[in-house]
Amino acid sequence: MPRPRKFRLLHLAPYCLAALGMFAFSSAAQESGSASLVGTVRDSQGKPVADAVVELGLSGSSQKQTTHASPQGTYTLGGLREGVYSLRVRKPGYAESGINSVFLRAKEEKKVDVVLGAASAESALGKPEFSDEPQFTVSGVTDVTNLGGHGSDTVVRTREALAEGTVSLANPAPGDVPARSSGDKKPLQASAQHIRTELAQHDQAELHRQLGEIEEKLGDPLEAVRQYQRAAEMDPSETNFFVWGSEVLLHHAPKPAMEIFTKGNARFPGSERMLLGLGAASFAVGANEEAIQQISRASDLNPSDPIPYIFLGKIELAENRPSDHALEKLQRFVTLQPGNAEANYYYAVALWKKNQAAQDSGAAAHVESLLNNALRLDSKFAAAYLQLGIVQSDQGKYAEAVSNYTQAIRLGPKMEEPHYRLAQAYRQLGQTERAKEELRLYERLAKESTQQTERSRQQIRQLVYTLRTADR
Repeated sequence: MPRPRKFRLLHLAPYCLAALGMFAFSSAAQESGSASLVGTVRDSQGKPVADAVVELGLSGSSQKQTTHASPQGTYTLGGLREGVYSLRVRKPGYAESGINSVFLRAKEEKKVDVVLGAASAESALGKPEFSDEPQFTVSGVTDVTNLGGHGSDTVVRTREALAEGTVSLANPAPGDVPARSSGDKKPLQASAQHIRTELAQHDQAELHRQLGEIEEKLGDPLEAVRQYQRAAEMDPSETNFFVWGSEVLLHHAPKPAMEIFTKGNARFPGSERMLLGLGAASFAVGANEEAIQQISRASDLNPSDPIPYIFLGKIELAENRPSDHALEKLQRFVTLQPGNAEANYYYAVALWKKNQAAQDSGAAAHVESLLNNALRLDSKFAAAYLQLGIVQSDQGKYAEAVSNYTQAIRLGPKMEEPHYRLAQAYRQLGQTERAKEELRLYERLAKESTQQTERSRQQIRQLVYTLRTADR
C-alpha cells in the first residue's frame, strides 16, 4: 500500500535539509575550485549503515556541512574548497567515529570510508562479555625453521619489526619487547608459583595476565598464550585483548593474531593500538594493502601520534611500488610534524619510490630537500644519508653519492647496503679496486647480519596452531 504523501515528505525531510545545508556551505567554495568528499559508512561487520549523520568541518572555521548516509551507506559532500577538514560520523546505537585531518586539494574528489563500531558494551552493560570462541587452537611451539614467508628477507625483517613494535605498545617501557630471562630464573619461578597460589584462592584476570608475562620471560610462550587467553576470557578488556593478540603475533602466528585483533577492534573501535596490531598481522600474512588501510585508520584516530606513520614508513621501505594511501598519510605526518626527522625521511622514501615508478625526475629536488631536512634535524641519521646517496646516484651524481654513502657507513657500521651502493658508485667513477673492496665488505656484513638475525629469531619460538576454519 502506498505511503501517505505527508509521511513520505516527513521521511525525506532530513535529506532535504542536508541538501540545503550543502548548498549554503558550498557557495563560498566555488571561487577557489570545488572539491568533494565521498565514501561509505559501514559497521564493524562491513555492512552499510543507512541514515548515519556525516558532518564535515573546515579547520579554523565555524562552517560545517552535514548530510545523511543513503540506504546503501554512501555519502557525498560537495562544493568544498581546498583545506584541512575534520570528519565526524554518528548514529544512535553506534560508537561515533571521526577523522581529525582530511586534506583536500582544489577540485579533488577524495574517497573516505568510515567504520562505525558498536556502542561501548562497557557503558551499556557495565562489562563486555566474551562470547566468541577462538577459531584456532594453539597446541605447542617449535624452533623457527622457515620464516621466509611470503617475500624477501627485507619483507621478513619488516614483518618482525612490526610485530616487535606492536608488542612494545603493550609494555610499560616503550620499545621493550618481552624477552626470555638470560640470568637466574629462580626469582621469576618463585613469582610464578606465588601467583599460582593466589589464583587457587582468587581466580582473577589480572593474575592470569601477570602470570602470562612471567611465563614469556621464562621462555614458555605456550603457557604465556594460555594465560593471556584466560585473562581475556574472564575480562575481555581492551588491554587483555591487545596483550593476547600481541603475544600470538610475536610468536609467528599471524592468522590467529588477526582473529584476536579483529574481534578486539570490533569491541573497541576507538583503540589505535588494536588497529596497529591488526595491520601488523595483515602484513605478516601478505595482505599489504589491507595492512596499510588498518594502520592508516589508526593514524586517523590520533593524527599527532607518530607511531602509526612509522609503521607505514617501515612497510613502504619494504615495498617496491608505494601505496598512494600510505603516501598521503606520510605527507600528513611531515605536514603536522615538520620538525620530526623520521617524518621527513619516510615521506621522502615513499615519494622517491613513487616518482621512480612514474619516471618523474622533477621530484628529485623535493626529495633531496626532505632528506637534508631530516639530516639537519638528526645529524646521525644513517638511513637518511643512505637514501640521499641513492637519490643522487639515480641522477648520475656519483661523487656526491659517494660522500653520503661514506657517512652512512660511518654512522651505521653494521649496515650492509651502503657498501653495496658505494661499490656501484665507485664502479661508475672508474674506481674498480675500491668497488671490489666495498663488495667484499658488503658480502661479509651481509653474512654476519644473516647469522645475527637467525640467532635473534631463535630467541622467539614459533607457535604451532590449528585453524578450525581452514576447510571453509
